[in-house]
Amino acid sequence: MTWVAAVARLRARREPGVLVTVVTVRGHAPRDAGAKLVASRTTTWGSIGGGNVEAVAIDRAREMIAAGKPEPELMDFALNDKAVNRHGVQCCGGTVSVLLEPLPTVRAVAVFGVGHVGLELARILARQDLDLHLIDSRPDLLTEERLAGLADAVAQVHVHHTPLLPEEVLEELPHGTHVLIMTHDHAEDAALCDAALRLPRLGSIGLIGSAAKWARFRKRLATEGGHDEATIARIKTPIGLADITGKDPSTIAVSVAADLLRTFESEGS
Repeated sequence: MTWVAAVARLRARREPGVLVTVVTVRGHAPRDAGAKLVASRTTTWGSIGGGNVEAVAIDRAREMIAAGKPEPELMDFALNDKAVNRHGVQCCGGTVSVLLEPLPTVRAVAVFGVGHVGLELARILARQDLDLHLIDSRPDLLTEERLAGLADAVAQVHVHHTPLLPEEVLEELPHGTHVLIMTHDHAEDAALCDAALRLPRLGSIGLIGSAAKWARFRKRLATEGGHDEATIARIKTPIGLADITGKDPSTIAVSVAADLLRTFESEGS
């Protein structure tokens, strides 16, 4: 498997990893500059030459994964019989510099409802490196023509048409997915809120709507859904930044996206 395919596999599996690259070589070394290796918690793909250099790089990569270290590191190795090595002598005679670049697990966001606001929000979030799930029960809102503006997305976009029970998609979402509920149907929104609260593995839950709508939902979630106050408090409504009050769909989308990015920043702090 190539290193590119290995990186893609880790992303698809939502596993962290480290890309290890030989960046400079002076004198003799097992591999030339540009050789790459991908390390996960338990597996490696590719090789940077074997021996002490590779073994130490893999050890350090796994330490970085365990620590959740986001910054890259540069490691220098002297390949001679006088160097003190952790994994035996490697005396090719040269020196090697190796770059370790963390491959963090990307965030995931699910937007339920791809109407006017949902589509504007998708356009903004598509510029971020994340997994973006777009869910709607109306097939005409998920056509290639309507979503053409996402064709060059940085995000990996996953489109879900759910004609009957959109809340079933919640079960399929990756651990930690941030959920934004903004469908065309208040009954659908209510069902999604109830289902999302039953999945503690999800990330934040946001609901678009008025104070009156939330008052009705809150009562139903407590009486019919059986959720306690602490659980119901997982839902944030209204969503977006409080000091941005415009009602144009693009303005709302910018506000919601900014609020979500702020949530991402707080997660990383």
